[in-house]
Amino acid sequence: MIEDLLFRLPQSTIRMGLDRIEGACAALGTPQGRYPSAIVAGTNGKGSTCAFLAAILEAAGLRVGLYTSPHLVSFRERIRIGGEPISSDALERAGARLLQEWPAFGRPGDPEGLTYFEAATALAFEAFAAAGVDVALLEVGLGGRLDATNVSGKRLVAAVLTRVGIDHTEYLGKTLAAIAKEKAAVARPGVPLVVAPQQLEALAAIRAHAEGIGAPVVEPPALAGSGGALSYRGPGAPLEGIRLGLRGIHQRENAAVALAAARVIGEGLPGDRIEAAIPIGLESARWPGRMEVVSEDPLIVLDGAHNPDGAVALAASFASCWPGVRPQLVFGVLGDKDRLPMMRALFPLAAGVHLCAPPSPRAVPPEAVAEEARRDGLGGIPIERCEDVGSAVRAARVAAGRDGAVLICGSLYLVGAARAILRP
Repeated sequence: MIEDLLFRLPQSTIRMGLDRIEGACAALGTPQGRYPSAIVAGTNGKGSTCAFLAAILEAAGLRVGLYTSPHLVSFRERIRIGGEPISSDALERAGARLLQEWPAFGRPGDPEGLTYFEAATALAFEAFAAAGVDVALLEVGLGGRLDATNVSGKRLVAAVLTRVGIDHTEYLGKTLAAIAKEKAAVARPGVPLVVAPQQLEALAAIRAHAEGIGAPVVEPPALAGSGGALSYRGPGAPLEGIRLGLRGIHQRENAAVALAAARVIGEGLPGDRIEAAIPIGLESARWPGRMEVVSEDPLIVLDGAHNPDGAVALAASFASCWPGVRPQLVFGVLGDKDRLPMMRALFPLAAGVHLCAPPSPRAVPPEAVAEEARRDGLGGIPIERCEDVGSAVRAARVAAGRDGAVLICGSLYLVGAARAILRP
């Protein structure tokens, strides 16, 4: 089975460069060029923005291919066609063709072999071509310039840049400007680049790069308003009475970016299909593992916040959605993340903290996290070190009781493992 072959590839291996994916795609006959596509880069909000954008385009009657990462439970979640994870049969067909045209795919360790992410990307391109999608949405895995999704040969109709923060500095650069420039490299001459609100240093780098290559920049502000109905006052016609299917005040920004990107994509469509679909799509959007409520008794919330900006946004959104509630926090983090600012944002929100290691070779042992919390003065909060994700979830539920709350966050790997337990 193709999934078995994929899991023999090292999932944590990062080999920057486009040579391997370019070769594999050329061998497949450049499937990424058989349909229009939009690419979505950024540090936080990529998945939610993709979810909003896919929901709008699907409400407009388009058959959408959506490629995202990582998955929470099943690899097939990464490649969605028409709103559903790719079928096992379709994945097998795409994998068999990749194996035939690029035999190194079946030889882990071969110099021409693909990394796990590169192989997933090639499979998505091939599957979307076979399915005859009307448009593909491609979420960048890491950075932009050298990410496999940035392969040449695409019929790019829009590029999107969500909020940029400090992340993966060993690959993308030490400054916000350097990271922003790497991510902005998904832009193409003449193709609109839709940019979320940014810190000034990042925005200056993005604008300079876009101007240098001749990519027009679209900068929508976040949705505004209080209560359930929101308004849009960005480029194009204003909209009123918008409701969002995803929780959290940070989703106002992601929704506005998706709205603006949908209008760019819709410029080539007849009539007002996109305009009529925007409110429907924004309200119907769903994205597992992002402020996702999986239980009401007790309240259990999953969120993939996995860097400082994401943790700050989660803390603010949780307090806004459930004022006065102090949850039992299940927390785990990977070693390449700037975890201390995450802990400072999230631990004070909690009534108690239950530490565990996400299922990844890059996971930080809970003992190390507990010691860092103690040294930083966060030890005043009850902190428990747990053997694994299951025991941490059980301990948090017991501590919360039926009337309490549990918040599970810190890594998408952690959220995926917890979701498999809570929603098998």
